[in-house]
Amino acid sequence: MKIAVLLSGGVDSSVALHLLARQGHELTAFYLKIWLEEELAFMGDCPWETDLLFARQVCEQLDVALEIVSLQQEYLERVVNHALDELRAGRTPSPDIFCNQRIKFGAFIDLLDPTLNTTASGHYARLEELNGSPVLKCGIDPIKDQTYFLSHLRPTQLERLILPLGNFNKSEVRQLASDFDLCNKDRPDSQGVCFLGKISYRDFVAFHLGEKPGRIIDLDSSTTIGEHRGYWFHTIGQRHGLGLSGGPWFVVGKEIEDNVVFVAHGDRLPPHGRRTFETDRFNWLGGKPKSSELKVKLRHGPEFHECTIEEVERGRLRVQLATPDMGVAAGQHAVLYDNDTCLGGGVISS
Repeated sequence: MKIAVLLSGGVDSSVALHLLARQGHELTAFYLKIWLEEELAFMGDCPWETDLLFARQVCEQLDVALEIVSLQQEYLERVVNHALDELRAGRTPSPDIFCNQRIKFGAFIDLLDPTLNTTASGHYARLEELNGSPVLKCGIDPIKDQTYFLSHLRPTQLERLILPLGNFNKSEVRQLASDFDLCNKDRPDSQGVCFLGKISYRDFVAFHLGEKPGRIIDLDSSTTIGEHRGYWFHTIGQRHGLGLSGGPWFVVGKEIEDNVVFVAHGDRLPPHGRRTFETDRFNWLGGKPKSSELKVKLRHGPEFHECTIEEVERGRLRVQLATPDMGVAAGQHAVLYDNDTCLGGGVISS
């Protein structure tokens, strides 16, 4: 097959490239340039130069062509601006989910040579075929599973996707990197939002939205116990970075008009956990499930909640959790599962 391989310079995508090369496919690697010049202005040296250097060396080792594709404007318009709008509205965006849908498997695919009709990435997830249609399955490594981030893809995008790492644990991928003698075999995993690189999320938000000091109020006593630098720096369920003594304290709400962040002490959390919420614009990866008893992820990671669902109206679901969760935040995605099958996801509404 002729395959376009997304290469970041990290271990995962590099191992995926090697595995496909060993299978005899005709490969072209692509490094997506999505960082924003204005971020580089306050960062100084380009923090992505090392990524590109590793990507070039990996391709040279395999004699695979590497192309650099600039999608900066598309990323700004389709992902960054959306994330900033959500933050201004007091919600918690999930930019990595929209990066996959709108950029990596969206704008990038639109630019590809039609002969490269299949794309591969280093995501930890599996694809199986059922009745002629692709089904997204969890990767076998529960810690690294990335179906949460792929939950907003369209079925037509899944049809053109290959995920070579879904049947591997991270430790096995590290071993393969060593076996292949990759130049980045000892490189640590990247963390944080996909487009930020070495820029901290807080610095990024401060650069675009600035600071707006306001009160931190104990919800139980209605007393002011501290000051925040802007409600957009905080999300529901957050514990660290509040600067409060006598904790642990957790963010349990925000009042945008009055610029207030509400917190509750860890000893008094159960009343503030949520069992029920609704999602907008739910994206079904395939057909709707027959059962209303499913599992849901409220964030990337191994933790599932048992839940039941009810369709309130077309594209809008009500989700009832078996146990309350402190981190149910408007703007984040709730992703549904039937055993190890990812059914899709929707945005948690206010």
